[in-house]
Amino acid sequence: MSLAAKILLGALAALALFYVYRWFAIERARARAGESRAPGVVHPAVGFATNFFDTLGVGSFAPTTSIFKLLKLVPDEKIPGTLNAGHALPTVAQALIFIAVVSVDPTTMVGMIAAAVLGAWLGAGVVARLPRVAIQVGMGVALLAAAILFVLGNLEKIPTGGDALALRGSLLAIAIGVNFLLGALMTLGVGLYAPCLILVSLLGLNPIAAFPIMMGSCAFLMPVAGLRFIAAEKYDLRGALGLALGGVPGVLIAAFIVKQLPLVWLRWLVVVVVLYASLAMLRAATRRER
Repeated sequence: MSLAAKILLGALAALALFYVYRWFAIERARARAGESRAPGVVHPAVGFATNFFDTLGVGSFAPTTSIFKLLKLVPDEKIPGTLNAGHALPTVAQALIFIAVVSVDPTTMVGMIAAAVLGAWLGAGVVARLPRVAIQVGMGVALLAAAILFVLGNLEKIPTGGDALALRGSLLAIAIGVNFLLGALMTLGVGLYAPCLILVSLLGLNPIAAFPIMMGSCAFLMPVAGLRFIAAEKYDLRGALGLALGGVPGVLIAAFIVKQLPLVWLRWLVVVVVLYASLAMLRAATRRER
């Protein structure tokens, strides 16, 4: 393991501890008497399932959004914040695993991760102030884009990439710039995994190198963005706690026990569910405007 990877792992562990501390401190300070804070059973189950399949490559943001929308578990305007706050710790667990076992050029990895974190920090401040209709429209379009990416992946139309483990010069600059935008879009509920995988593949990077980059990007940016949503009360506490409590065991079981599953039919099911949620979001926004 390279020195850069060891530094990233240490920084990630420290960030996760700080995130848990700040989340607890913020919620403890605003605790209201008689308010239910327990996540129940459904929210952890959603967290377990979505993060289990996320570790195996399905993605978590679009499926979680779809389930929240279908079951009416979280208000539409609080879904982006709930996703970033709740999936943060499971994604940290993923990143700790993949950064440790997959070798990739330190400059490429650190540069892309830093860009995504900066984009998320700026994006969270914007999204936290958006009205309900704007979030519904944004998430509706984001889910539609996610469904298209799922279809392209299922049909094997996404670029397969090259053999490189490093980017240099203009290619590295493009990767950093695009990852900055993907980090900002994460705060609106657009998953970073699939777009990042396409990005590095188009630039000639080995697809296996995308895993520590995309998981590291999300693991660093989601606590940063999540704390902004938490501080602004633009998230659902029970939903986020459920995702975190159920998600971490889901990641560990998928990574160390299951490791691989045939997921073709599940991916097509996700396409159908995500399309439905996208249309429901856009329809709700249209009705509110009227």
